[in-house]
Amino acid sequence: METSTEKKIAALTHLSTFTQYIIPFGNYIFPIILWTSKKDESEFVDHNGKQVLNFQLSILIYSLVLAMIAIPVFLYTVLKNISFNDLMHNEDIIFEHFDYGNSIGMLTVGALALFGFACIKVAEFFLIIYASVKASNGEEYNYPLTIPFLK
Repeated sequence: METSTEKKIAALTHLSTFTQYIIPFGNYIFPIILWTSKKDESEFVDHNGKQVLNFQLSILIYSLVLAMIAIPVFLYTVLKNISFNDLMHNEDIIFEHFDYGNSIGMLTVGALALFGFACIKVAEFFLIIYASVKASNGEEYNYPLTIPFLK
């Protein structure tokens, strides 16, 4: 049976990932601090700490993959319509003849990658809240689609 302190620390570990919106890498720093401070004393806190970190690392990997798709697609689509002669002669770059017809497929792939990223961030927000509620009730929660880095 988990004590109320263990439940609070586990829930706080989940909620501490929201510090990413205030402090860069706060979604890794604060959960690590909370998890390592009590992981040896409580299996419940240990389980929740591992779940939080595994989930955040998984989100990072998914985001990097989507960025590796979206950024080159958009750069290729834009740069293929720029003449390098314009760049060498310091002329103004004007996109008067941007060819949307031949670029629509690439732009769609990039837009889908951006949409996937937005969906991941929205799902992350709600899953963190859900996991913290489960932790505060003393239930163990496993995030979906999480790669188990820490076992």
